[in-house]
Amino acid sequence: MKDFKKYYYIPATPEEIYMAITNPVTIQLWTGEVAEMSTEPGSEFSMWEGSITGKNLEFELNKKIVQQWYFDGQSDNSIVTIKLHPDKKGTSVELRHTNIPDADFDDMVEGWNSTYMGGLIDFFEGE
Repeated sequence: MKDFKKYYYIPATPEEIYMAITNPVTIQLWTGEVAEMSTEPGSEFSMWEGSITGKNLEFELNKKIVQQWYFDGQSDNSIVTIKLHPDKKGTSVELRHTNIPDADFDDMVEGWNSTYMGGLIDFFEGE
C-alpha cells in the first residue's frame, strides 16, 4: 500500500471548488459524466461511470471533504482527504490519498494529476 500527497493550485474560490466536487450537477459540468454524489456522511458516491466509487465520510463546508474509495478485493480503507485553503489568486487544494494498492498507484497518481485535479484546473481556467 502507498500514500499520495500533493498540493494543486486552482484559480477559483474554495466555495466554487467545494461546489464543483460535491454537487452532482457541477461534477457533470467539468467531467462530462453523470455522477452520484451527496454531502450526507455515510452516503455512497460514483463518478466517471463507476470508475471511482466509495463512501462519503465527512464534510466541512467549503473547507474539507473526506471519502473512502473502494478498490476490488482490498480490505484496508483507502481514504481521500481534500482540504481547501484560500490563496491570493484562488485556492490551494491539499490532497491526501492513503492505502492505494501498489498495483494501482501509478494509475491513481496519473488520474489525480490529469483527470480529477487536471479537469478541475482546466474547467476553472477556461471560465
